[in-house]
Amino acid sequence: MDAMVNIIDWMDEHSQLHVVWYVKRLAANDTMASGGHQAGPYISKDFLLKVFPSLTEPGAENPDKKFELRIDSHADVREVRAVYYNNKFRGGTRDEARLTKFGGSNSPLLDPDSTGALVVFAFHRIENSDALVCHAWVCDDDEADLVEERIGTIEPGKWRIWNIGDDKRGLAPSSMDSSCWLKTYEIPATWATKFPDVDEIIRKTIELRADHDKTPDVRLMRRRECEFEIFRSIEEAIELPTIRQGFTTISEFIGCAQTILQRRKVRSGRSLELHIRKIFIEEQLHEGSDFSYQPESDVGTGKRPDFLFPSQAAYQDISFPANRLRMLAVKTTCRDRWRQIINEASRIRKKHLLTLQEGVSEKQFQEMTEAGVQLVVPAQLKNAYPATIQQHLQTLESFIGDVRLLSA
Repeated sequence: MDAMVNIIDWMDEHSQLHVVWYVKRLAANDTMASGGHQAGPYISKDFLLKVFPSLTEPGAENPDKKFELRIDSHADVREVRAVYYNNKFRGGTRDEARLTKFGGSNSPLLDPDSTGALVVFAFHRIENSDALVCHAWVCDDDEADLVEERIGTIEPGKWRIWNIGDDKRGLAPSSMDSSCWLKTYEIPATWATKFPDVDEIIRKTIELRADHDKTPDVRLMRRRECEFEIFRSIEEAIELPTIRQGFTTISEFIGCAQTILQRRKVRSGRSLELHIRKIFIEEQLHEGSDFSYQPESDVGTGKRPDFLFPSQAAYQDISFPANRLRMLAVKTTCRDRWRQIINEASRIRKKHLLTLQEGVSEKQFQEMTEAGVQLVVPAQLKNAYPATIQQHLQTLESFIGDVRLLSA
């Protein structure tokens, strides 16, 4: 409970107009989990050049700026270097900005076990000058929930730039040029009066990106991206006019913000499993006979794994061989919450877990393996994991193939 109070106090302290947040989840390539030589959280070049405008001074070769980084979640303070490698403008090939000098694995940001953690970087800006200090917080899962309640869900591989002024100007980002971003006239009239539920948005996603000629792994990742863009385009079309009109009371503003953030949270919680359910059906797995979606596995326990194979009835038939049963849990990130699935479906020893998290540490993977958890990762994300782990990961396509054999 104390940690939760601390993160709330910390967010309040660093929610000021001159403070801008950069929020992301640490991938294995950010930490030292991947074994790379350039470990350090990736922060977009455009953002860094705005926070440190001196790096854009003409004529300077590979300009850098040192600043104080305070990782308040771990009482860690050190001097970090922001550098802009700009030799592309002098006949070279590099045009990138990076942060360096984190201090190796001693830094909570580079600790392999921080892979998958949500991190908030709060840069304290000075107008027309470089930020002198950045406060950061490496979140556990409960703290991450509190951050996302305030600013919205952060997907693996994505980041969000936020400051308190965003809440006053609008909670939705500007529209983007995308094949899935719906223009106002493309949004069904019924959605303007009642925000569509996740199932409806996924149906629209499949209409725009059927991708039936692609593997289940590619289909899943492309549809997830498309569905998120559809959701945000609807959100902007519906909510932005209200926000621009302004609010007469703080209560009105808070009520609007809470509605938007809660809707984002609901979408994030259901989207991935519904995409996978649809792909199972497209792959000729029949619901009820080849798989069951969120059934109660062990009667009276209230335990509901996301998917049981071949069915709830087979699982609850004690004469059905346990070695022909499978379960699949679905979690966008799994850094800490993989442990939640260990006690699901007690008849099944090996628990399959599909995640979109970009890497885990070798230590975390070993703990999962010893607990009987088998990671299922879309093929496109396998390279985000340490080389020693990649061969032990299962793709969604491979998992579907194994499930088909259960009824062969």
